Amino acid sequence: PDMICIAKAIGGGIPLGAVVGRKEVMNLPAGSHANTFGGNPLALAAAEVVLDEVPRLLDHVSSLGKKIVEELKDTRSPYVYEVRGLGLLIGVELRKDNKPYVEGLEKVLYNTFLRGVLAIGAGESVVRIEPPLIIPEDLAIKGTKIMKEEIEKL
Repeated sequence: PDMICIAKAIGGGIPLGAVVGRKEVMNLPAGSHANTFGGNPLALAAAEVVLDEVPRLLDHVSSLGKKIVEELKDTRSPYVYEVRGLGLLIGVELRKDNKPYVEGLEKVLYNTFLRGVLAIGAGESVVRIEPPLIIPEDLAIKGTKIMKEEIEKL
């Protein structure tokens, strides 16, 4: 893309946003782009730390995401239509009678929440799992097993 806007995660919890683009797009005349709170030193220091950590996290995210997807693919339930994921953004699509299983999604989200695992829905019947990139493997696997158990109870 010519330009992207990024925010939230880049500041590691400190409010920060940025616009990033190719040189020919971003080469603006002086004074044509302004902001009120730009260049906050604390936010920029946080962003520098975040950006330094990203390469270290990539192997962890890729490896752990594959393990979680494989564990979820082993779920014994006729309602699991598809398990898909990229890194630690993972979805489990639930279907009943070849239609989105909305009630199943609601049950899984509620029951996993009661057991300490927070997930959200995506679309009509996809359990969306997106743990923090820094989650320890043992905690991620524990949460995955809880998710699996609740899906198998449907």
